[in-house]
Amino acid sequence: MRAMNESTQDTHHQVRWLDIDADMAGQRIDNFLRTQLKGVPKSMIYRILRKGEVRVNKKRIKPDYKLQAGDQVRVPPVRVSAPTDLPNPNLAQVSQLTDRILYEDDYLLVVNKPAGMAVHGGSGISFGLIEALRSLRGSDTLELVHRLDRETSGCLLVAKKRSMLRLLNAQLREKQMKKIYLALVQGEWSKLDRAVTAPLRKQVLQSGERMVRVDGEGKPSETRFKIRQRFAEGTLVQASPVTGRTHQIRVHTQAAGHPIAMDDKYGDQEFSAAMRSLGLQRLFLHAETLSFYHPKSEDWTTVEAPLDAELVQVLDKLTKV
Repeated sequence: MRAMNESTQDTHHQVRWLDIDADMAGQRIDNFLRTQLKGVPKSMIYRILRKGEVRVNKKRIKPDYKLQAGDQVRVPPVRVSAPTDLPNPNLAQVSQLTDRILYEDDYLLVVNKPAGMAVHGGSGISFGLIEALRSLRGSDTLELVHRLDRETSGCLLVAKKRSMLRLLNAQLREKQMKKIYLALVQGEWSKLDRAVTAPLRKQVLQSGERMVRVDGEGKPSETRFKIRQRFAEGTLVQASPVTGRTHQIRVHTQAAGHPIAMDDKYGDQEFSAAMRSLGLQRLFLHAETLSFYHPKSEDWTTVEAPLDAELVQVLDKLTKV
């Protein structure tokens, strides 16, 4: 990627023209801008896209536009926060990740992300999981292949090389990567509800907070469900997202009438209060299994993240039926 500046001053405060090479191709423009405009709130990134200040080949584009080799991107002047240093690897939040690495080789790693840790810094968060991993590994080449909500725990895939990131992202786009989540939901899930296909529409509030709702004009979305265990107090379900929309499982369970325990955005307060009385202090949503083709060996690889002790203890207090 080559940058041509209209001024020799700080490029973050001047228009930049960026040439996209094959290594950068395939990324959504909004995700690309996040890497180029570190410290800029997501709400501002979507604002400059919406206002047409970002151009690709001199044309307006939507946030989901996928970059192609040879594209020329106009990045407008924005106010960028000063880059923050990586966190101290001795911090408890950082050092604990060492014991949560589920799989690692020269090309990628899978970590069991703790609930409550954002996947990356920004919007008032000094650092996230990816910055912590870079600190631990002493490398800034680590990149997230996908994301998990801050409140969700479980399998998170990280690429060690840009070439690996591109290949793994291609699997996501082509729906070759398989994910299985576990969620404790309200009520008795019906065996007939094997899939929820409600279209979803995302709204980014001025604060940068994302909210999603079922909307006939939203994006096609599908999650497949299986019952893992019935309880008198609720149902433990297995959720397999076919599409990868923001908050998809959380909104689809809500749409089915069975919101997830301790979901502060889409949940049921009474159900969450009952689970809180049993010791649950977090969203009961866990990315249990991640399966993909290893980009180097081409072997089908499956990694499983065990449930955290808190979730196991809550399940043990429920009454099986």
